[in-house]
Amino acid sequence: MKIPSPLFSLLLSSVCLVGAVPPATSAEAAEAAKSIDPVNIGDRRELFVDHFLLDQLNGTRLQWHAPRDEGETFAFDEPWEGLFSGYATIVTLEDGRFRAYYRGKAVANADGSEEEVTCCAESNDGRTWTKPKLGIYEVMGTKKNNVVLMHADTSCHNFSPFRDPRPGVPAGERFKALGGTMKGGGLTAWKSADGYRWEKMAAEAVITKEMVPYPYMFDSQNVPFWSEAEGKYLCYYRVFEDKIRRIVRSESDDFLIWSAPVLLGYRHPGKEAPIEHLYTNQTSPYFRAPHLYVAIAARFMPGRQVLTEAQAKAIEVNPKYFKDTSDAVFMTTRPVEGSEHAGVYDRTFLEGYIRGGIGAQNWVSRTNYPALNVVPTGPNEMSIYVNQDYAQPTAHMRRYSLRTDGFASLHCGYAGGHAITKPVIFAGKELSLNFSTSAAGGVKVGIETADGSAIPGFSVEDCVMQIGNELDRRVTWKSGSDVSALAGQVVRLRFFMKDADIFSFRFTE
Repeated sequence: MKIPSPLFSLLLSSVCLVGAVPPATSAEAAEAAKSIDPVNIGDRRELFVDHFLLDQLNGTRLQWHAPRDEGETFAFDEPWEGLFSGYATIVTLEDGRFRAYYRGKAVANADGSEEEVTCCAESNDGRTWTKPKLGIYEVMGTKKNNVVLMHADTSCHNFSPFRDPRPGVPAGERFKALGGTMKGGGLTAWKSADGYRWEKMAAEAVITKEMVPYPYMFDSQNVPFWSEAEGKYLCYYRVFEDKIRRIVRSESDDFLIWSAPVLLGYRHPGKEAPIEHLYTNQTSPYFRAPHLYVAIAARFMPGRQVLTEAQAKAIEVNPKYFKDTSDAVFMTTRPVEGSEHAGVYDRTFLEGYIRGGIGAQNWVSRTNYPALNVVPTGPNEMSIYVNQDYAQPTAHMRRYSLRTDGFASLHCGYAGGHAITKPVIFAGKELSLNFSTSAAGGVKVGIETADGSAIPGFSVEDCVMQIGNELDRRVTWKSGSDVSALAGQVVRLRFFMKDADIFSFRFTE
């Protein structure tokens, strides 16, 4: 795409002058390049949610993007659901439909009580939801209900299922789940062919309280999944460490034998990341980049009371559930092997990612807890679901939307700037950007050697200015879009930007 030369000159001069740094000598650059091992990104999609691939930022920064409130999706209004429903999981089915699993609990009593049931709701588009009448269990005198599990020791308290994409998985194990509490001895493994009818995979818990060297564990949602990137099952679950709600990780090859847990730390560029109470972690592979595990966690603020007694009474919240408050935070983590970001959560963005909404009902204990999984709900959109109005008659599930890949972006303002990646090795023929610019802005990409030298034909000056708002724009240079001649080599990408955001990039065939 061409633009008038005056605008090209203005943009290029702004980008070059603002935040620019003197180029290193070739000797200095070569020496610096030796200290950074190249990252083999192959043809995978990379999102700008952390500093994993970034080496230099000049007039650019990482910026998070607030999800849009799309309103209530369904209420927890069945007699067996109620005020204390929660710990939801959104599963994308093989045909593209969605199924939500969640705890039904109408009374405030002990975790793992017999009154707890696991319910489901379904949707074709992620917007309109219905509750199927399954007829599997009789609940409160009727089999016309949406209950998929009950009387299951303590598993219904925090039942966390997933559709298993492991190659060769038996038909009877297409769905798997973990659930349980300390009272029940630990986490029990479950399997199902259809996601409705469940049976235990083993008589005893597979992650036991004896395996976990912490004083308290398991009482919130414990999230398992099959990792395509690591070729194994993972479970991220909660423990108490020094009286703080923390997250540990265990691994398994068969979903039955699990490793001892490893406590995860937190990373924040330039400063120490705070250790906060994370009630649920909701860690899962991002559906467009399964090597990136996204965690939209519930941050719990114990004792941080917002409401007065009168406000609490007015919204009819249970008297035990308004002395604390909570919101959601955004984190990422990566496969254990081969990354300095592994074994920790990256908290580039410390701010609340989904804040409590307007109104007293949004500022009670244990509200604003995100459901597990981010799912695609449109050609340009993905959705996050949040449990709101906890312990109130208005308890419900709410939907928030984002641009596809739009958790965060590499952002540049009107003054212009650039960013340089670490050395990378890619596979593919073309470079695709998910990006957005203003009418006055633009993006250009240069491909350089590891020491920062321009590669003839692929320099920033050779790149055609990219202007617009697209999920999949093929970058072109004067010679065209084919970059296959550079595939397999160690290179860096230089992004020149003005009034623009880049959400992700990928090399494709």
